[in-house]
Amino acid sequence: MSEAGEKAAKPKKDAKRREVNAGTQVSVGERATEKGYVPRFKKRYNETVRPALMQKFGYTNQMQVPKINKVVLNIGAGEAASDSKKIQQALNDLTAIAGQKAVVTRAKKAIATFKIREGLAIGAKVTLRGDIMYEFIDRLITMALPRVRDFRGINPKSFDGRGNYAMGMKEHVVFLEIDYDKTETVWGMDIVFNTSAKTDEEAKALLEGFQFPFTSN
Repeated sequence: MSEAGEKAAKPKKDAKRREVNAGTQVSVGERATEKGYVPRFKKRYNETVRPALMQKFGYTNQMQVPKINKVVLNIGAGEAASDSKKIQQALNDLTAIAGQKAVVTRAKKAIATFKIREGLAIGAKVTLRGDIMYEFIDRLITMALPRVRDFRGINPKSFDGRGNYAMGMKEHVVFLEIDYDKTETVWGMDIVFNTSAKTDEEAKALLEGFQFPFTSN
């Protein structure tokens, strides 16, 4: 394991972490589909974010207000392509983090230099929508990001010009759903937020409404 991994390997082993590790995948999924349950961040969007955006941008109809359509999580495990156990670990870890079953991603073409053949399993991916998406965003902002070592905020320039935002995380073990003691490999993650915003300005305002900690520069 790398030195960076070892530094991230000392998360607080409190009762809350053990409770999350014991059944997060099930509890998140069940809670998000429980009758009458409204995720905290979904409620925040309806009661706080949407009215603020309508006032800021002068929307005349609620249907004009941008929203987050989906969140795509991806773990690239190309270096472990020849080891099916590590691919399975990536799948299991991403499923635990997302609260929804992840699927294997496969190489679309062969790359001889890296000994990758077409169709080879090279990682895991999951797409979140609806209540389970709001649950993930809540856990990302309030629990995971604050546990990143030397965290100073996220890059405000990582928008794609069409209202979508992408960010990377170097160590997936910052998520409370992952038990570091049982993790053999520390994965990097890509997280993409697809929004209905027409401009990056609107998309940034939308994410700021969910308390995304953008840096000032």
